[in-house]
Amino acid sequence: MTPKQSIQFECDRRSPKDVVRDCVALLNNEAIDDHFLRVIGGPSAENVLEGRDGGLDGYWPRVWAARGLLHVWDDTATSVVIAATTHDSWRVREMAAKVIARHHVKPAIDAVVTLLDDDNARVRVAARRAFNVVADA
Repeated sequence: MTPKQSIQFECDRRSPKDVVRDCVALLNNEAIDDHFLRVIGGPSAENVLEGRDGGLDGYWPRVWAARGLLHVWDDTATSVVIAATTHDSWRVREMAAKVIARHHVKPAIDAVVTLLDDDNARVRVAARRAFNVVADA
């Protein structure tokens, strides 16, 4: 399954609200059950669960959580996505910018402006897109 299909399946199994809640919890570095990590991380989740690839404290769970929010959204995730734009990992910052663009998260405009000067080129590209989308909204 693609990440989008996995998220949709989990939304159908539980509810979109529950999936968003778990994505927000992961972005806040809170504990969630291993099943959900496997849903959003796919086969790579096993490495994280076994302590490799940074383990649960690494950036991958936060990247996957933000990616989940690309496919299921609720405005309750706004503040955590804005906070993710300042994460140490460029991958998390990039994904946060993509989420902001996808869902036209207007309150994130200041965070997006900051990302326009990010050290990482991929983050800057995602931020430019997010800025164009949010500024036009």
